Amino acid sequence: KKLSTFCPTPKVIRCMTNTPVIVREGATVYATGTHADVEDGKLLEQLMTSVGFCTEVEEDLIDAVTGLSGSGPAYAFTALDALADGGVKMGLPRRLAVRLGAQALLGAAKMLLESEQHPGQLKDNVCSPGGATIHALHFLESGGFRSLLINAVEASCIRTRELQHLADQEKISPAAIKKTLLDKVKLESPSLSMASASKVSLFTNKS
Repeated sequence: KKLSTFCPTPKVIRCMTNTPVIVREGATVYATGTHADVEDGKLLEQLMTSVGFCTEVEEDLIDAVTGLSGSGPAYAFTALDALADGGVKMGLPRRLAVRLGAQALLGAAKMLLESEQHPGQLKDNVCSPGGATIHALHFLESGGFRSLLINAVEASCIRTRELQHLADQEKISPAAIKKTLLDKVKLESPSLSMASASKVSLFTNKS
């Protein structure tokens, strides 16, 4: 909508990708604007498919995608770091613990994508009756593991919408909003900058 003020018929395609595009395993979605045609979408999809998975979605789903696959690599890295810590706690060398944890996540993801089975079924296949895995899963469930992940996706999605709202109000990007606030604090005298500094702290801590 903003671009239409500068160009009456802008060909705009909005997309959301993630950092694994660096290793050609990214997840990208896109939504075509009013004036972008099918061929424009196909061109972008062809480009982004070369660095991972890419598909078209309705634009109102992109914020949810941001919460899931956009922020998803950070969730995976955090989980992997914790798994490695668990391995180290139980006596494994750090390098080996990280490698085994990463391979477990990679293998699980590949099994899911290639088998197209429900993740719950694949999980059940690992759990022997009365075995170590089901005991470990019970411990995760008692700690609210699923709820934490669901809430994380929701929190990222909500924050994305908040940043977009700020951008719409300021008519600039979220990154520019942050820079403007920081510059304002630098220019003010120390006695006057405390309030602005606290606002910047609150803003940056929630990003």
